[in-house]
Amino acid sequence: MESIDLILWGLGILVLLLVLRVPVAAALGLVAVAGIYILMGERVTWGVLRSVPHAFAAHWSLSAIPMFLFMGYVCSAAGLTDSLFRVARAWLTFLPGGLAIASVGGAALFSSVTGSSVACAAAMGKIAVPAMIDRGYDSKLAVGTVAAAGTMGSLIPPSTILLLYAVFAEVPVSELFIGAIIPGILTAVMYCGMIVLRTLRNPALAPREAGVDWHERLACLAETWPLFLIVIAVFGGIFLGFFSATEAGAVGAFVSILVGLAKRSLGVKALTKAAVETVRATASIFLIAVAAALLTRLFAFAGFPDYIQGLIGGNLSPLLIIISVSLIYLILGMFLDPIGIMLLTLPVLLPVFETADISLIYAGVIITKYLEIGLITPPVGLNVFVIKNILADRMTTAEVFGGVWWFLLADVVTVTLLIAFPATVLWLPSLMGN
Repeated sequence: MESIDLILWGLGILVLLLVLRVPVAAALGLVAVAGIYILMGERVTWGVLRSVPHAFAAHWSLSAIPMFLFMGYVCSAAGLTDSLFRVARAWLTFLPGGLAIASVGGAALFSSVTGSSVACAAAMGKIAVPAMIDRGYDSKLAVGTVAAAGTMGSLIPPSTILLLYAVFAEVPVSELFIGAIIPGILTAVMYCGMIVLRTLRNPALAPREAGVDWHERLACLAETWPLFLIVIAVFGGIFLGFFSATEAGAVGAFVSILVGLAKRSLGVKALTKAAVETVRATASIFLIAVAAALLTRLFAFAGFPDYIQGLIGGNLSPLLIIISVSLIYLILGMFLDPIGIMLLTLPVLLPVFETADISLIYAGVIITKYLEIGLITPPVGLNVFVIKNILADRMTTAEVFGGVWWFLLADVVTVTLLIAFPATVLWLPSLMGN
């Protein structure tokens, strides 16, 4: 069997396994190991199994993943994130659809300490959705806002997806984090703009609330100073060059523990729970990543990246490549989880990006944005199911999906701007270089 035919058969079997709901790590690993055995034999297979998992897991940059996860879990366990929605509400309720806009703002702030879209959607869903529904907001607007806003956890640093991409693409984590800041802010602005336009056109969607005085606004800010201190410590240090993005994870975790202890809101039990959750999440991510690294090795043995590179790399302009990648990720995002999609496709796409002279920093941010969109597209939008579980029987899954369509349109506008103006991603990293 020709090596390329073997890869195509392997990809077909992989898709079948994923359709059958085999765990992503197991499906990737099974196809990779079987393919390497058929192509290279038993001796090489055992050699790859001995070397690849250790070489990948020992990558220094990956140490930031458990540290940033730990930082998020510590902040949550210590109650440091509880006031985010309150401060956003105090400062943003004067706008049309103020509570919905406050949910977007709260999700953006929450994303800056968790790095997880699902965690962001779950946390904000418990707080913001009941608050909006109880105040007469349209239920579809309420659930759609939180489901969509939660996706920003994938894009706004620190992001687990951005960290994994940086390792696989071998690009600086700090430049990738900084490059994602403007697209993250742009996403939030587009969501807020869409909410304002809809509520101005149909005020019944979001009843106006009484204004909040300056005393209450400042009091809410005072409650959130610990969180802002952590965010400034992490990203200020990265941007000013005091430490790398990898080291920033440890700095953020350490500062969050100190703040929790200083506020006397972090005990031994809460700290232990945060550590256990971090271990579980890290193990899950690493299993998928190691399996994807094995699949990457299979692709390299078979010469598949060179095959794809020769097939499309010289025939498509950078713009057409980005548009083609958009379609691939949007389709896959309807069925698979974000990390699995990214690690499955990167071995094929990275050589194509390099051949077309597309910045890998830019490509990483664009890919992450596509993965965000996949979190709210039917039939398998993870954030939608998170919100549905929170609401139990108050709304059907179809109704929750119906609430996110307007936000998908806002995402289309955001992606169009990112493609039309690459400087939205590359400008801040260029300042770091200077």
